[in-house]
Amino acid sequence: MATHTGSEGTVKIGSDQLGEIRSYTIESSGETIENTTMGLSARTYVAGLTTFTASFEVFFDETDTAQNAVDAGATITFSVYPEGDTAGDTYYTGSGIVTGRSITAAFDGMVEMALSVQGTGALTETTV
Repeated sequence: MATHTGSEGTVKIGSDQLGEIRSYTIESSGETIENTTMGLSARTYVAGLTTFTASFEVFFDETDTAQNAVDAGATITFSVYPEGDTAGDTYYTGSGIVTGRSITAAFDGMVEMALSVQGTGALTETTV
């Protein structure tokens, strides 16, 4: 079984690599719909709709094309490559609406930006 370090990963917004990335999270979930009927002794369920969200934390760079494409309200397509983007590596692609963009700084730290995305449609998993 292979393991990977976070430093191997990369993120693209459209075809542009997201620069200065510090971390990312993709969370997917699926609903369940109860279909229990009388006479059963345990509840039963079927799969419902799925959804996903994504978030990215970066060091702010006003010259980064990908960072500039993620204004609040924008619809974006993104790809997350947890193990890098060489042949055979797994990656995830989705489209979503940017629901948040915050820029923060402290006097003794870097200027950072956090982005949040609500997925629309399916999150796909494939290989390079």
